[in-house]
Amino acid sequence: MIETIVSICLGIGLAASAGFRVFVPLFVLSIATHYGYVPVGNSFLWIGSTTAMICLGIATIVEIIAYYIPYIDNLLDTIAIPLATIAGTIAMASTMIDIDPMLTWGLAIIAGGGSAAAISSATTATRATSTVTTGGIGNSVVSTTETATASFVSVTAIFLPVLALLLVILIVFIGIKVFRKFFNKNK
Repeated sequence: MIETIVSICLGIGLAASAGFRVFVPLFVLSIATHYGYVPVGNSFLWIGSTTAMICLGIATIVEIIAYYIPYIDNLLDTIAIPLATIAGTIAMASTMIDIDPMLTWGLAIIAGGGSAAAISSATTATRATSTVTTGGIGNSVVSTTETATASFVSVTAIFLPVLALLLVILIVFIGIKVFRKFFNKNK
């Protein structure tokens, strides 16, 4: 039972991180799986392979750099939500071992994909607001914050999964407060 709770916390931490950067949590999971820190289900053993680690590492670097290029960052945001949803679902499903497949995929889609989609939607709105209010000059600050948050929450999820879940709850709570304050200010 404890292992199940820990794997759910790990999955939600990684899935939420996918809302900030699609490939960062998958790359962190790949490294952790490759070196034996995180067990994954049999159908997800590929994620710990050297090939997957290299491909996800390259994709992570390209994604991070692309978010610093004006206009490309906003273009990426148009496809980020569906990609983050898929990445969040995969991250969540891969960490849930020895759990009924119906429960695994139900939680992966709802909790994993849902948390990734929600956070990705919020980051897309944040970047759009930054673009409008700063003419895109503030977007590099948004990108740096997103990358740092994705990296920190992903690594925390690997080593302290319960703390990662608490961080995700805190991030969502702060996000709601900031958006309420922003939207109430504009009324």
